Amino acid sequence: MTDLTTFIAGLPKVELHVHHVGSASPRIVSELAARHEGHTPVPSDPDALASYFEFRDFAHFVEVYLSVVDLIRDPEDVWLLTHEVARELARQQVRYAELTITPYSHVRRGIPAPAFCEAIEDARKRAAADFGLDLRWCFDIPGEAGLPAAEETLRIALDERPDSLISFGLGGPEIGVPRPQFRPFFDQARAAGLRSVPHAGETTGPQTIWDALHELGAERIGHGISAAQDPELLTYLAERQIGMEICPTSNVRTRAVANLDEHPLPRLVDAGLLVTINSDDPPMFGTTLNDEYAVAARLLNAGPAELAALARNAVTASFLDPIGKQRIIEEIDAYVANAG
Repeated sequence: MTDLTTFIAGLPKVELHVHHVGSASPRIVSELAARHEGHTPVPSDPDALASYFEFRDFAHFVEVYLSVVDLIRDPEDVWLLTHEVARELARQQVRYAELTITPYSHVRRGIPAPAFCEAIEDARKRAAADFGLDLRWCFDIPGEAGLPAAEETLRIALDERPDSLISFGLGGPEIGVPRPQFRPFFDQARAAGLRSVPHAGETTGPQTIWDALHELGAERIGHGISAAQDPELLTYLAERQIGMEICPTSNVRTRAVANLDEHPLPRLVDAGLLVTINSDDPPMFGTTLNDEYAVAARLLNAGPAELAALARNAVTASFLDPIGKQRIIEEIDAYVANAG
């Protein structure tokens, strides 16, 4: 595995399913927790933080996640977080990333929407200069906050429309949060040119994925692992080559899957789906994108050629322009040729 680990470390990559706050490194979370000590349940000690990030179930994960969101109090915090996320992605040879951001959570905590958008855009430009990383935004609705959050997220997306905003998403819990109720908001976002990338089928069954496809016009599916339970859905997704944003360790850490050996990744790949490998909330789940490729290698019994194919899948499923896609594909091909 040492040679494969080295191969993964150098492989040019695209990350399509990674959350902004969920990517806050333990160092950044500890610094922010210390800054707000006495006003947050988040521990400032890194060792205690590791225990804090042990989740009983998905609902507990959301509770912990929101406590970290509470640490982001001003535009300077937003800038720092965004730049540090870019630093970590670039360290793993990520060339392009679509970062899922939940502006509603920050605006309702007092950061004005224009200042929030200005902070992420400024950090994006600096990250491009500092790390050579191309960042884009997916503004997502926190499903647990309901239709008011959907309305506000859409308003921020359309009124502020930061330069690098390309897609509209839906995150948070699936149980008790049916997808069809969000159709009007996705219809308006899509009419404005934003792409549809809702989470679906992580902690609920295949019907949630069908709803995301038919009601929300999903062009990619966040997680989507329950598709493995529905042969008709597998055929539909494979024929249309709808990108699947698979995050194996996340699914285990949130108890959506009992353990990695039971993860449906091999069934999704065998069914011919456009599978991409992603990290979701990496520090919270004790993983990295490189680690997720290593997990995929084990689950699929994959070597360099198969892992490079997964990296190309992510480029294909991305919303990057054709020239940008071709550039990264050529870089992957050159890397594989040199590694061989």
